Amino acid sequence: MQSTPELFDAIRSILGPLSQPQVDTVNAILQSCENHGVTDHRQIAYIIATGIHECGLKPIPESLGSRKGRRYNNPDPVTGQTYYGRGIVQLTWKDNYQTFANLLHIDLVHNPDLALQIPTAAEIAVIGMKGGMFTGVSLSKYFNDTITDAINCRKVINGLDQANLIAGYYGKVFNATA
Repeated sequence: MQSTPELFDAIRSILGPLSQPQVDTVNAILQSCENHGVTDHRQIAYIIATGIHECGLKPIPESLGSRKGRRYNNPDPVTGQTYYGRGIVQLTWKDNYQTFANLLHIDLVHNPDLALQIPTAAEIAVIGMKGGMFTGVSLSKYFNDTITDAINCRKVINGLDQANLIAGYYGKVFNATA
């Protein structure tokens, strides 16, 4: 999938005017997809739709209100860091930060805010969604030679929470690039 005016028009129809970081996030997702062999336009459109929903296509930290009282918001006794959600898909828990630190060859464990950098956030989203690393379910279960299921694909990230809304975003993004 290429970065095209039609793609950005579709995204603007959902989010309104785009900032440079939002444009950069889309381009980073597209680059990461290319780097990791994600070529199915349905899968790419779904990753972008997820980013639209999760963070408005700007890597963000999980809000204090959302993480308050959660164990992953407590400082780790070894590193002193907290491993609350960060990025496009809200990476959480120290073990997950370690997994992606190993995959990306960066020290996310001691510097978890690196997950907020656009290229890193895009890599985490693409690798994690492609490989089923967040819930045990990958994009290819819902987008393959016999299935196109933008509703149940939400299970790649977060059960069926807001599945219909994200499927709508997916449809707009996919149709703009088909």
